[in-house]
Amino acid sequence: MNLDVLAAEATNDTARTLTISLFVVFVILTLGITIWASRQTKSAADFYAGGRSFSGFQNGMAIGGDYMSAASFLGIAGIIALSGYDGFLYSIGFLVAWLVALLLVAELLRNSGKYTMADVLAFRMRQKPVRTAAAVSTITVSIFYLLAQMVGAGALVALLLGIKPGATFLGMDADAAKQLTIVLVGVLMIVYVTIGGMKGTTYVQIVKAFLLMTGALVMTIMVFAAFKFNLSSLLGNAADASGKGEAFLQPGLRYGVESADALKTLWSKLDLLSLGIALVLGTAGLPHILIRFYTVPTAKAARKSVLWAIGIIGVFYLMTLALGFGAAALVGSANITAQDKAGNTAAPQLAQALGERYLGGETGGSILLAVIAAVAFATILAVVAGLTLASSSSLAHDFYANVIKSGQASERQEVNVARISAFGIGAVSIVLAIFAQSLNVAFLVALAFAVAASANLPAILYSLFWKNFNTSGAVWAIYGGLITAVGLVILSPVVSGAPTAMFPNADFDIFPLSNPGLVSIPVGFFCGWLGTVIGRDKADPAKFAELEVRSITGAGAH
Repeated sequence: MNLDVLAAEATNDTARTLTISLFVVFVILTLGITIWASRQTKSAADFYAGGRSFSGFQNGMAIGGDYMSAASFLGIAGIIALSGYDGFLYSIGFLVAWLVALLLVAELLRNSGKYTMADVLAFRMRQKPVRTAAAVSTITVSIFYLLAQMVGAGALVALLLGIKPGATFLGMDADAAKQLTIVLVGVLMIVYVTIGGMKGTTYVQIVKAFLLMTGALVMTIMVFAAFKFNLSSLLGNAADASGKGEAFLQPGLRYGVESADALKTLWSKLDLLSLGIALVLGTAGLPHILIRFYTVPTAKAARKSVLWAIGIIGVFYLMTLALGFGAAALVGSANITAQDKAGNTAAPQLAQALGERYLGGETGGSILLAVIAAVAFATILAVVAGLTLASSSSLAHDFYANVIKSGQASERQEVNVARISAFGIGAVSIVLAIFAQSLNVAFLVALAFAVAASANLPAILYSLFWKNFNTSGAVWAIYGGLITAVGLVILSPVVSGAPTAMFPNADFDIFPLSNPGLVSIPVGFFCGWLGTVIGRDKADPAKFAELEVRSITGAGAH
């Protein structure tokens, strides 16, 4: 027995050493890229938009790297592993959302703006109120998204270091290790943004997209090989191991749950509808995705980059199905929830199980776990860098340069403020993430999508397509959607009144839906219309005509 214990401890030490080594190698590699990029960053266009020098393929890879976050890799696999069919809806929602982004905003936005989302909104409006509102919205959405990445990082490290509840590593328990990881990720993301700007961040995202696609593909092939490439066998085993039987492969485990209380059944079904609307409409309003369209030189390259992104992201989300059901079949929901209640470690645990099966016992499991965990870390670091860049750019370009300095700030001042902003945003994200560790990361991202679709999307679409839209409408749309979405999240079971809530011991969950999109998105559009109708600002027809020509043809684009 003692020999078995010693062998297990030796294997854990091997896994820890390997994982930490791979993580350090990735950090050194990406810091090298960042320092190289900093030498190429000489102007505001370089810092914000990478000098508009990326090809459609490079930008498509970077968009994929930005979009395929820890929520996709860790969260969706976890939700599918625990909720079966209902978790699969996240994969489909995230993918379908790209069609909305392609058809409605990608090319038009690239042709109309310069560095941030607010450039389009402020083109024919009064600068100060619109840019202030856009900066507030950008930071709010980015912080929701940052929370998801950091919570994923904390869960991942506890698994890697073999710290289960009750165990310790270097004197740290699981909670202390998670908190230390969150701080470490926060510090690294600040470094990437302040030193490398958009160029450094983009190259980190391209490297990460390649690593993530390769890791997911290898695991997907291994999962299917374990069931002799028989999909029915995989699904059947997943259903059996879940402990829920056929219900695991049917709708209703997480959403649309039938109960004796007809009202509860209705709320559950509406929650599913709310999630779907938020996922499909949210992508077109995500600030860190929108600014990626400014990094290409032409509208044609913007279209190409979205098409590449759809291909890369589409294949990846199909693979998350195999990862989720594979984790359910080979790891089992009991083992997944024992490590992390929200299921955020399902994919790394699956890697460990596959390594043990194909690469020779516990050592093989440790090796594959270490590799996949390092890829997940790469994912987290690349995405948080993109989010921090989007929010710090908005603070510097929209709020500081155009509101405080009324357009009189020099490029050097603007970039310096963006770098300082990255520190503040990083600090806020670190503190909030420490309190959000009980939430599933895919679920947290769905909230970010709801806020983006409620506040940003109505203002963007009205600006591009409604000639009477004015400054009051833009401000009302952003603040109306933003306040409604965030307010409903605070009053929902996400924050209180449920065992997995952010504050499980509190109880002020007045709003019954977990995702506010069903209510907050229509409110955002309604507020935009109402503000326009009752506002005293008059829209400038000549400015709308100019924006229309620019957005369609690219004439005059930066």
